[in-house]
Amino acid sequence: MQKVALVVRPDFQMMSIAALSAFEFANIVAGEKLYDINVLSEHGGLVPSSMKTAVHTEAFNDPSFDTVLISGAMDRSRASVGVQAFLVQAAEHSRRVGALCVGAFALAEAGLLDGRRATVHWRRAGEMRDNYPAVRVEEDRIFIIDGKIWTSAGMTAALDLTIGMVEKDFGAPLARSVSQSLVLYHRRAGGQSQHSALLSLSPTSDRIQLALDYARRNLRLDLSVEDLANVACLSPRQFSRTFRAETGCSPAKALENLRLEAARLMIEQGRHSIEAVAAETGFGDRDRMRRAFQRVFGQSPQSLRRTFEPAATF
Repeated sequence: MQKVALVVRPDFQMMSIAALSAFEFANIVAGEKLYDINVLSEHGGLVPSSMKTAVHTEAFNDPSFDTVLISGAMDRSRASVGVQAFLVQAAEHSRRVGALCVGAFALAEAGLLDGRRATVHWRRAGEMRDNYPAVRVEEDRIFIIDGKIWTSAGMTAALDLTIGMVEKDFGAPLARSVSQSLVLYHRRAGGQSQHSALLSLSPTSDRIQLALDYARRNLRLDLSVEDLANVACLSPRQFSRTFRAETGCSPAKALENLRLEAARLMIEQGRHSIEAVAAETGFGDRDRMRRAFQRVFGQSPQSLRRTFEPAATF
């Protein structure tokens, strides 16, 4: 049985507690206690969250947990000397140490991210980059594994990280069952972007939203502006003008972004050949998709796939 500990501080984000559900449901799905789950704090007792709801914690004692996670404080206060010392000990004695959302700042304050790749909520990535130049911040990631250190992006990404830990420990079938038990529509792998192409477009009218939804469902087709305009019941010229006014980009650019997002997700999952991904997402051929990937992501689909191989370090 593996011992897991979540370290919380006053004003911690409640979503951190939800991330422990991955371990809880791994126990339930497996029908045995795979994980011994603990919540710790520097002094023990009740610790108030950012929502003023308090949780009971045990005081720091034995640092020899298999996995130690650290939650961030919403008030942006630095981790105390005691918390930093515990994290340093954990990094020495534990198999892995993970930060949930802005908990990455506590790891950075303890010097545990120096020279490592790490991610954090995109709103605070610049702050981390400025204050901790020794950290290789990559904000456009759901979570990153660098050696024994795991870091995650904001909020729900913490759950993606802990499900990723379950997968690392006991395999993909159990991780999928945990995701299904938690009623997650899709479990995101570590390298996935924090941003959604559809969310970033945010049209204001139902007509443009309808066209975007149609495009997302039919990426495999050779979609044209005329096709999307017909769905929106607008002339191609009026559609293009309205689309750009509402989303800030052209229909062609938006369509490429949707295709790139879908292709990247399929490559993460690793169940399809590069040719199949190119066909299913509407790129048509692998060369056209490779050029788009190089331009936007700075690497080829094949290189990205190697990043998501089961034994890889993100």
